[in-house]
Amino acid sequence: MPNLEHARKQAKLHLKWHREGHYPVAAAIRALLPRFHGLSDRQILDSEFKLADAQELVARKAGSENWEALKKGTLTMSTPIPQEKEPLLALAEPQLFVADISRACDFYTGKLGFSIRFTYGEPPFYAQVFRDGARLNLRCVDKPVMDGDRVRQEHLVGATIVLDHGIKQLFLTYQAAGVSFFQPLKTEAWGARTFIVTDPDGNLICFAADENSG
Repeated sequence: MPNLEHARKQAKLHLKWHREGHYPVAAAIRALLPRFHGLSDRQILDSEFKLADAQELVARKAGSENWEALKKGTLTMSTPIPQEKEPLLALAEPQLFVADISRACDFYTGKLGFSIRFTYGEPPFYAQVFRDGARLNLRCVDKPVMDGDRVRQEHLVGATIVLDHGIKQLFLTYQAAGVSFFQPLKTEAWGARTFIVTDPDGNLICFAADENSG
């Protein structure tokens, strides 16, 4: 069981994160507090969330039914606590550095067909865009992190997105949308089919698929 004073601090921290609109806390709230099930991140962050809710969240994380049970040091949840398993790497989220979050989001949504999962900050300095299972994190910086000429000369790809199928169709769609290509669709020496897009900040995004994916 966790130290009670530590649990109190954790509850206050989760409450602070909710008030500040910190998106990762929304996922934990949705997963552990039944009344928030089915709500989007934005709906959760817009909902009333009190210290008692944060305490219940911390209690459930620790394996107790509620805050009172946690204080008594009892594990009363009806759902058994899962046993430890071998680590499983579920997905990766590449981070791209951009000069303007709004401009970057407009490009990825308007040109590449992504959707905005969230933006963070006032004004926004961080965002995540997604399309199907692909997620890209966008981080605003005051100046380029890498020299643009070196990126292009050395083909320094910032992210690779793998398709199950339809890479030619996607390439033609992007071509029709006026997307800037660093490399058009081609078959690599090792058999993969790839093309590379350049975003407004010079990041190179590679789209790749198996040679037989279509």
